[in-house]
Amino acid sequence: MPSVNKHLLKISRRFLFFLLTFLPGVIHVQKTMAQTVGNKDYGILLDNLLKHTVPEVTAQQVVKMDHIILLDTRKKTEFEVSHLKSAIWVGYSDFDLSKMIGIDKQQPIIVYCSVGFRSEKIAEKLLADGYKNVSNLYGGIFEWVNNGFEVVDTSGITSNVHTFNKNWSKWVQIGNKVYR
Repeated sequence: MPSVNKHLLKISRRFLFFLLTFLPGVIHVQKTMAQTVGNKDYGILLDNLLKHTVPEVTAQQVVKMDHIILLDTRKKTEFEVSHLKSAIWVGYSDFDLSKMIGIDKQQPIIVYCSVGFRSEKIAEKLLADGYKNVSNLYGGIFEWVNNGFEVVDTSGITSNVHTFNKNWSKWVQIGNKVYR
């Protein structure tokens, strides 16, 4: 019986070591991402809404990147109100991998939607299909405009931001809120 207790103690020590070594890093990563948004409550919403199953990037990181493909996973009507410059609309409920024909699987790809939920799901599909460098824009287009980065429509730069509906519009601090 003493050998069983020693064995359990050894397992307990290893588990405790694992928790103390790796869990703080996981908590820190999520806490850090929540802290990247300007509104604390919005950060909490995002960390509860998203599963964090794909790499995430901030708006500040994206503006510094070169040679990226931006994919907008919102509804076409949302995209038409405004989108990130040079973004390609791929949709969400009607997304299929045929929309990716011609895009190299090694190419850096940033997917986004309003807040990051729909784009996270599309990013998961891309990664499962073998795309190697896919990230989700943390906080989506809402956080993009809240950081003062421009969005465009077919006429050029616009202050319009599709906020999905009145309830979600509270997370957009800059711009003309549109929902229809």
